[in-house]
Amino acid sequence: MKISRLSLHLNFILLGCANVGEKRERKTWTPTDDILLISSWLNTSNYPIVSNEQKSSNFWKRSRFQFFQPKKNALGRASLSPLQKCTAAIHLLAYGNVADAVDEYLRLGSTTTRSCLEHFVDGIISLFGEEYLRRPTPADLQCLLDIGEYRGFPGMIGSIDCMHWEWKNYSTAWKGQYTRGSGTLNDINVLDRSPVFDDIINGEAPQVTYYVNGREYHLAYYLTDGIFPKWATFIQSIPLPQGPQAVLFAQRQEAVRKDVERAFGVLQARFAIVKNPALFWDKVKIEKIMRACIILHNMIVEDERDGYTQFDVSDFQEAEDNGSSHVDLTYSTNMPSNIANMMSARTRISDRQMHQQLKADLVEHIWRKFGRAEDNN
Repeated sequence: MKISRLSLHLNFILLGCANVGEKRERKTWTPTDDILLISSWLNTSNYPIVSNEQKSSNFWKRSRFQFFQPKKNALGRASLSPLQKCTAAIHLLAYGNVADAVDEYLRLGSTTTRSCLEHFVDGIISLFGEEYLRRPTPADLQCLLDIGEYRGFPGMIGSIDCMHWEWKNYSTAWKGQYTRGSGTLNDINVLDRSPVFDDIINGEAPQVTYYVNGREYHLAYYLTDGIFPKWATFIQSIPLPQGPQAVLFAQRQEAVRKDVERAFGVLQARFAIVKNPALFWDKVKIEKIMRACIILHNMIVEDERDGYTQFDVSDFQEAEDNGSSHVDLTYSTNMPSNIANMMSARTRISDRQMHQQLKADLVEHIWRKFGRAEDNN
């Protein structure tokens, strides 16, 4: 049985207090004992640490994921392997089963399986979150603007919508928030809590300039459904289009907005855990599961993008040269903000008159760009 040097030190101190006048020979500690002491003190493992010259960030990153390191139990036998633990976590993410569903297949109990999932999503977020959940850079923003202009919507940077994930084991006091019906967290309530426009309000977003129907605009926008408010940053479809221009605009807007619906569908198909009701008790853990699934989804998209892309990259490159949507790289995003600037930015974002003007210009723009093609068909 191995005894850590820390416990030996404690025993030595207790014996010294009982026999103060007795001199004891000081023991010479070997490098192996030193390593065992550090491992016991930091609660990492009994495996050697690389060296004392490594960076502190690397050491703590290595220590953080000791849950997945091979270990031995009290009898000296090999405990659960890292493959068992990762397989259990991925199984829950992919199939959305209860925790004890892997009992016979992987010989893990429900408590251990849940612990594997929690540590797995923590590791995914810690290792890959900065890369696959980062904010768009100015180059990324320019690419989104080029794609939006190519599809007939200058200034568009994507579609926005909410996906509902039912929480089964919610607290009774929160029943009105996490179930269907009146008072739930619908799209409007989620938007009120969302930080999606915080960068614009705080003056940290890059400056965007684009032209629609000969008029200059400086706020990029999202395509949404009808429940979102009529802000300058949201463009909805036309519910009952009258006339060929309105009909064409509604068709184009709804076709492009399907991208976000497809993204939700693919995410739920790959990770059934976000499709079935959430079984965890803690909101923080549920949030981490969703974030980890999005990170893994983005990793899969990056790996398989070349196999299913339906657009010619040269079209976007030509649009970048000839398009009217541009990101001002000289605009400073580090300017100090005050309450007056923040209130002014909020007013510009929620400007209803600007929304109506932009929407009317987009109707004219799409008709000029695609109207003749539609008539010929």
